[in-house]
Amino acid sequence: MRAVREHLFHLAIPVSDLEEARSFYVTGLGCKLARSYPDRITLDFFGDQVVCHLTEPEPQMGPLSLYPRHFGVTFLEGEDFDLLHELAQLRKLPFFLDVSVRFEGMPEAHRTFVLRDPFDNLLEFKHYRDPRMAY
Repeated sequence: MRAVREHLFHLAIPVSDLEEARSFYVTGLGCKLARSYPDRITLDFFGDQVVCHLTEPEPQMGPLSLYPRHFGVTFLEGEDFDLLHELAQLRKLPFFLDVSVRFEGMPEAHRTFVLRDPFDNLLEFKHYRDPRMAY
């Protein structure tokens, strides 16, 4: 996790069960629980703020797809990427896509894997060979 900076990115996501969200994000991924209310939990998600808002389950509109909606973390250190991947395997978190390399042979080549939370939110984790390509 990175050190606190002058600002944090904030993302709100829908969940239909706060205890299940807490189990996935805190117990599974190792995020820190910052606050808990009857209608939401606030997490330290790798140095940024993710708020899981309690909502009614949303009907699935066709097959689940990574595009256009997903979020995650781009690791600057390959070791951090590897450690999270190992943790996800060890804790048997649900993978939407396991590790693959995108854009092989190009400057923006990177490893990626995608987890699926219990509410069909997709979380992508990446590591670029060339850190200058992270943005």
